Amino acid sequence: MASVMWFRRDLRVRDQPALRAALSEGPAVALFVVDPALWDRAGDHRRAWLAGTLEALDERLGGRLTVRYGDPAEVVPRVAREAEATSVHVSAETTPYGRRRDAAVEDALGRLRGAEVPLTATGSPYAVGPGRVVNGSGGPYQVFTPFAKAWRDHGWHEPAPTPRDPDLVALDSDDRATRLLDDAAGTGPAGMPAPGEDAAWRRWRHFRDELLAGYDADRDRPAVDGTSRLSPYLHLGVVHPRSLLADLDGVRGKGAHTFVTELAWREFYADVLWHHPESAWADLKPALSAMRYDEHEDAIEAWRTGTTGYPIVDAGMRQLLHEGWMHNRVRMITASFLTKDLHAWWPVGARHFLDRLVDGDVASNNHGWQWVAGTGTDASPYFRVFNPVTQGLKFDPDGDYVRRWVPELEHLPGKLAHEPWKSEVGYELDYPVRIVDHAEERREALERYDAVRNRG
Repeated sequence: MASVMWFRRDLRVRDQPALRAALSEGPAVALFVVDPALWDRAGDHRRAWLAGTLEALDERLGGRLTVRYGDPAEVVPRVAREAEATSVHVSAETTPYGRRRDAAVEDALGRLRGAEVPLTATGSPYAVGPGRVVNGSGGPYQVFTPFAKAWRDHGWHEPAPTPRDPDLVALDSDDRATRLLDDAAGTGPAGMPAPGEDAAWRRWRHFRDELLAGYDADRDRPAVDGTSRLSPYLHLGVVHPRSLLADLDGVRGKGAHTFVTELAWREFYADVLWHHPESAWADLKPALSAMRYDEHEDAIEAWRTGTTGYPIVDAGMRQLLHEGWMHNRVRMITASFLTKDLHAWWPVGARHFLDRLVDGDVASNNHGWQWVAGTGTDASPYFRVFNPVTQGLKFDPDGDYVRRWVPELEHLPGKLAHEPWKSEVGYELDYPVRIVDHAEERREALERYDAVRNRG
């Protein structure tokens, strides 16, 4: 007999309270289910990142990770029967789909012939689980700043000890799951980071020791290695935010404070999604529900492929295609361009990002898009429109980021890389001309906003 540890967004051994809970009952089966409801919607980048992360986890577990394919409501009870399990352990899931899936699995486990097998949740992917930080009246926070203060005041548990030699029982993995993961492993972007816990902690130590002090100033400079680049690892739970916070305990300075604030944003968006699951794909605030949007596929495709004629936008979209990642400042710029210059509804961009980003998290990604679009909590007002040229000049003043990702502009020095139309040779390497006039589209965006506001 053994318990079952069902891994999901917690693909690590260090600071893994659900795994410790499973092992506290004796031997455990380490299980991952390739869920077609998630797998079939994922793009190549996300599949490759998952496959590499699972391979690293299996190595960390001594080759004893069991991988199965299918509906978890069928697969998990089947594995529980094979293992003669007395319990199934998980980290609590917080997304709308994850909560529905876990309810179905719990119901199926309760109907096992012979004995009910409980689904036991310990911990979550967050330092403070969504729903735990509430305002004075017991309700959720609507604005980030007071949430962040309450979140800091609430605090979090110490990291869980790492099991030295986990007693794991390996069951056979099925051929379909193994084949899918093997095929996906070779489809990742060229710039995908190294997967696994060891790689995550190497990156963290480099950031902590070399970059953290300058993080407050450098995090908005896409040409500079100034961010943690930990978001892909946080997304799949390869490292837990509680572990990072513990490592920063006692560290002072603007860099450390700003980094913790960025972790708080991640937790805030998870909390928003917890309380408003419909906001995953619908406007959180209905004020712009009557907004008129465009669906010009040629323009949207130019945005997707990085051929809009606006250098900072194109650089960001090409970085996404190449690395499966994009600098956060540039995510905001590219999102503003799609929603305000091309007048597309934000889910068009959010879906593309989730398909391509190895760190694609529905709470952070989709609510970040809503922040830019002006439909979410802590919303940037719709009338605030990012100017892609001035944003590029401000945050990539030397043009290094643009020249790295847009080779058609590599011959232009300095800030000219952001304004090729000002150079006689700006288009000699066939860089595309601008598909829209930003000033005109800004006026159009404001007119549409005013029409909706006046109608209300």
